[in-house]
Amino acid sequence: MSIRNIFKRDETRGVSKFRFYLLRFYFVLNFAALGFDAWSEIIGHTGLWQPIPGIAYSFWAAFSLLAILGIIHPLKMLPLLLLQFTYKLIWSTIVAYPLWAAHQLPASHELTNIMVKGVLIDIVVIPWPYVLRNFVLFRKLKTQSAPISGK
Repeated sequence: MSIRNIFKRDETRGVSKFRFYLLRFYFVLNFAALGFDAWSEIIGHTGLWQPIPGIAYSFWAAFSLLAILGIIHPLKMLPLLLLQFTYKLIWSTIVAYPLWAAHQLPASHELTNIMVKGVLIDIVVIPWPYVLRNFVLFRKLKTQSAPISGK
C-alpha cells in the first residue's frame, strides 16, 4: 500500500480515503467545538432568552448533534457542511466586509476571524467535485454490483 493510494479517488465512495477521513475528522471538530460552546451556553443560561441569540444557540446546538451523523456518514451529511459554508460566507459578505470597508471592524474581532477562517477551511475540506457530481448534477457513481432480479 503506497501513500499515493490514500489520495487516489476510491471509485466506490467517490472521494479519496484521505478526503473521507478528513471529512470525518472535521465533523468531529464541529461536534466537539461547536457542541461544547452551544450546549454550555444552553445548559448554563439563566433567565429568558432573547429571540435572536436563542435562535443562534439552538441552531448551533442542532448543528453539533447532526455532526454526529456526519461522523458516521460523512458524504451523506455534506449538505450540513454546505449550510455551514453558506451561512459563514453570507455573514462575512454582508456583515463583516461592510464594517471592515468602513474601518469599523477591529482586525482582532473574534467572530469575524472564526467566520472567515471557517469559510476558508470549508473551501479546503469540502470535496467540491463530489458535491458537483452528486448534489448539483445528480450523477451517481457506477457500481460493480449486478442488478437485483425479481426471480
